Amino acid sequence: MAIVDVTVRGAGIFGLSVAYACASRGARVCVIDPRGVAGGASGGIVGALAPHVPEQWNSKKAFQFESLLMAEAYWAEVAKISGQPTGYVRSGRLQPLADDAAVALAQQRAEGAAELWEGKAVWEVVSAAEQGAWVPPSASGLVVRDTLSALIHPRQATTALAAAVRALGGEIASDGPDAGRVVWATGWEGLVGMSDQHHRQIGNGVKGQAVLLDFDAAGQPQLFADALHIVPHTDGTVAIGSTSEREFADPTAVDDQLDAIYARAMAAFPMLADAPIIARWAGVRPRSRSRAPMLGPHPFLEGAFVANGGFKIGFGMAPKVGAVMADLVLDGRAEIPDAFSVDANL
Repeated sequence: MAIVDVTVRGAGIFGLSVAYACASRGARVCVIDPRGVAGGASGGIVGALAPHVPEQWNSKKAFQFESLLMAEAYWAEVAKISGQPTGYVRSGRLQPLADDAAVALAQQRAEGAAELWEGKAVWEVVSAAEQGAWVPPSASGLVVRDTLSALIHPRQATTALAAAVRALGGEIASDGPDAGRVVWATGWEGLVGMSDQHHRQIGNGVKGQAVLLDFDAAGQPQLFADALHIVPHTDGTVAIGSTSEREFADPTAVDDQLDAIYARAMAAFPMLADAPIIARWAGVRPRSRSRAPMLGPHPFLEGAFVANGGFKIGFGMAPKVGAVMADLVLDGRAEIPDAFSVDANL
């Protein structure tokens, strides 16, 4: 590629979504990552795209809502351009309700969803028994069913997104110089590096561990219970995750904390008890100080930009993150919520 308009440092979900948005608008893009596509947390196995609860509405929740609504068309287009599957399906989610207080709160949230979700998705309290065999155990006999939640196969999706960038004329490289406008999407190490240049922590990494089972529940909703995500992928596997570890010695090592997650999942979801384990995974997710994505001009590199801090919601935020970052990088148009600004983390 002789001339590059935009260099993106980082081939995780945020870096690739920015590169894809820029390439879709005709920019010549180069993505650089020495670890390759999805070499960090974006190469995980869980892929639960779940909304924040529909109450105490704010700019972060509104942004995520819009991005989740964009996702179906977005990932369909990525699959079409790349010729590769992404594992995306908007199959909804079921959550158990433990007691009368939980039921009352869920019903209040259903009223909030009816207003805030604009009729484009529902959050409702329904009978667990009427949901079939694929349902979390519920002491109250009731579950929350929402139709905004979706799931995606992280490795498939990032691989397809990289292929779509290439199909649009972009380049993916392991090394190379900065050229044109530069976007830093370097994950948790990037947040730690910025923190080292500042008088307080800007962000850090939170390790997560997950397990993948050989169990075909394709087309079923994801389940959430006992802080566990149970994600039935379209390829006939089920992912279970994950831990949240602020302190760790080895970013990619699995250990007894994953064993504990697996044991809890087997107790809560006995239908999975005989499913063979295909893979165990560990990786570190980037968490900004504000817990929201960190988007905008880079705080320490003049003329550069940053897109980081996806933490647990990176894939759900990706369609809109790519769009607003392309607006900023290519056109100088800032439509990023204040809660996502770099200043919110400084």
